[in-house]
Amino acid sequence: MGTEDVPLDDKAKRMRDLLSSFYSPDPSSTNDASSNHGSLDAIDTTSFDADQYMNLLIRKSNLEALLQRHVEMAAEIKNIDTDLQMLVYENYNKFISATDAIKRMKSNIVGMETNMEHLLDKIMSVQSKSDGVNTSLFEKREHIEKLHRTRNLLRKVQFIYDLPVRLEKCIKSEAYADAVKFYTGAMPIFKAYGDSSFQDCKQASEEAIAIIVKNLQGKLFSDSESIQARAEAAVLLKQLDFPVDSLQAKLLEKLEQSLGDLQLKPDEIENVSVESNDPKQGEVSDSIPIAAHEGSVLEFAEAIRAYRVIFPDSEGQPTKLAQDLVVKHFETTQHYVKGRISSGKLLGVLRIIWTDVLLMDEVLSEAVLPGFSLEAAQVALKQYVASTFSYLLRDISDALLRVNVSSKEAAEELPLQVALEASKKAVLQGSMDVLLDFRRLLDDDLGLLVQLRDFIIDWVQEGFQDFFRALDDRFLLLSGRKSSSSQDQDLTGAHGEKVLAGLVLVLAQLSVFIEQTAVPRITEEIAASFSGGGGRGYENGPAFVPGEICRIFRSAGERLLLHYTKMRTQKVSTLLRKRFTTPNWVKHKEPREVHMFVDLFLQELKEIGSEVRQILPQGLSRKHRRSDSNGSTASSRSNQLRDDKMTRSNTQRARSQLLETHLAKLFKQKVEIFTKVEYTQESVVTTIVKLCLKSLQEFARLQTFNRSGFQQIQLDIQFLRTPLKETVEDEAAIDFLLDEVIVAASERCLDPIPLEPPILDKLIQAKLAKWKEQNPVTP
Repeated sequence: MGTEDVPLDDKAKRMRDLLSSFYSPDPSSTNDASSNHGSLDAIDTTSFDADQYMNLLIRKSNLEALLQRHVEMAAEIKNIDTDLQMLVYENYNKFISATDAIKRMKSNIVGMETNMEHLLDKIMSVQSKSDGVNTSLFEKREHIEKLHRTRNLLRKVQFIYDLPVRLEKCIKSEAYADAVKFYTGAMPIFKAYGDSSFQDCKQASEEAIAIIVKNLQGKLFSDSESIQARAEAAVLLKQLDFPVDSLQAKLLEKLEQSLGDLQLKPDEIENVSVESNDPKQGEVSDSIPIAAHEGSVLEFAEAIRAYRVIFPDSEGQPTKLAQDLVVKHFETTQHYVKGRISSGKLLGVLRIIWTDVLLMDEVLSEAVLPGFSLEAAQVALKQYVASTFSYLLRDISDALLRVNVSSKEAAEELPLQVALEASKKAVLQGSMDVLLDFRRLLDDDLGLLVQLRDFIIDWVQEGFQDFFRALDDRFLLLSGRKSSSSQDQDLTGAHGEKVLAGLVLVLAQLSVFIEQTAVPRITEEIAASFSGGGGRGYENGPAFVPGEICRIFRSAGERLLLHYTKMRTQKVSTLLRKRFTTPNWVKHKEPREVHMFVDLFLQELKEIGSEVRQILPQGLSRKHRRSDSNGSTASSRSNQLRDDKMTRSNTQRARSQLLETHLAKLFKQKVEIFTKVEYTQESVVTTIVKLCLKSLQEFARLQTFNRSGFQQIQLDIQFLRTPLKETVEDEAAIDFLLDEVIVAASERCLDPIPLEPPILDKLIQAKLAKWKEQNPVTP
């Protein structure tokens, strides 16, 4: 039963077949398709073959399917009958409605013809009465019009006779515009009757006009007159047919000279301020200069209007003058924003410029000055945003450069901590102040800023992105990890060629602050006040990417912390190298006390501890004691080595012991010495001590010792155990490294016999007492 087709709703399928059969353009094609396919669905076609259909149906279907098909066909027949019945009912209702409409139209038309005839009679009656009135009043109307023409002619004649007197009065009152108006009005009569009836009046009027022309020429060429007065005089002379084309160059030159007076002056800009939305603010100090400037611009605009009236074919010249004034305004603004100014100052300047633009736009609308000023304002505002971020970067640099103090001052005044707090404030509070400054630009209702709102948002976001990248470069420059260019030499001049290690530590901790505190806070403020934008184009991606900035400063903090440990380690390693390269270890005398290099080493560690205590927090992890560290194996091995060497007296047995030492290293447990440096006091100090002891071990391997030299190294290293345990957190690793130094010295010793324990303890206790006396424990 047509299993190849998708089953449809019965009613929809039936309607489709009906429409197909009604609108089929070629019934023969349907017949061909039905005969070719022999489908059971061809029952609704005109070429339906009942016998073929039944044979096909009986052959393909069983008894149950035939009964089901019988039920379906009965239901379809019933539905078709119902549809036909409904179609008949609907057509019958439409016929009834059409009959009723025809009846109503017939009843409405009845009587219309009679009314139209009655209306035509009334119209004809009105027309006849109107013709009678016009006929009766024709003669009187003609007489009135004749009298009116005579009256007007007499007025004109009287005006001509009174014209010389009127012109004299205008000359006395300097009402030259009225005089020109009167004379030009009488010119047609003078041309027609000036040589006959009104000869005397014409001669007297021309004499008066000659005086007026002379006075207008004097006003036109007088430098004391304003541009507007001179332009009005030129217009009047032009109305009197006086040749004024030669005046175009002079007026244009005067307009160009007036541009210099209209430019914003530095003193005027300094007195302009719009710090808030209060309209009363700034009126006392700058109302007079602003009002004077606005009056000058208004006079300039009126002069341009007059110039255009005089010379309508020179539209390009006034447009160029107006555009030059806008360009000069913004050039002054760009020079002004290079300094450190507030947004209130900038708003005041932009408000003056925008007022000038609107005043001139009323006169020169074809110059499109608002659009032209937008392009210039973009450059000035973008430069202001960049200048603001550069000053913020300079403030942070200045706060960091205060670290350059002596060690004595560092111990008393904690300058690293002061510099860190100042730099944190400079970063966070400075950024908030910058955002507040830019927010004033967005909140202002100045038309110029409203149209540039999206650009300002993009510039602020791009500015912060570039600012943090520049700040990362500045950190590298201040830390000495990047060579300074000529423009940055003033920033590093306070340090000279050497970079303070304390400054590097401050930079590392400041990087952590920027990543964890400053960037999230700035991101929240930007999302709240500077969302939107889109002027830069969405294809370029977001302007401000806080995740990238956080990654930059996370990496910068780690690098700077490692750089600090490296700098401190290099300084101590220089001391240790000098200690090992200066004496002749082969001819060293018997040790009598701990060498002074130990005091210098501990002094360096004390200075390092003072720096890290100012900047870094204390760690939460407990110290690694020897009792719970893997270093116990090495320590016990080293103690056993020391006891065995005290019982042997010849070099051969000592060398045999060295072989045993190397074999023991293969089976002992390894101690994790160098771990990642954390932002804690203990981690940094411990890392530096480990690196210094490792350097000490390497220096010992490069020397050759006699017995006394080896004993001196043993004495110095044994003394360092107690002070270093009070300084570091990983005591096991320190013990291990100290033991390694002694082992390295013993390996390079010609006669590695250690000091006897009583002598060793006596010398150590004497030095410890002296050291504790010099370094009392502060509560």
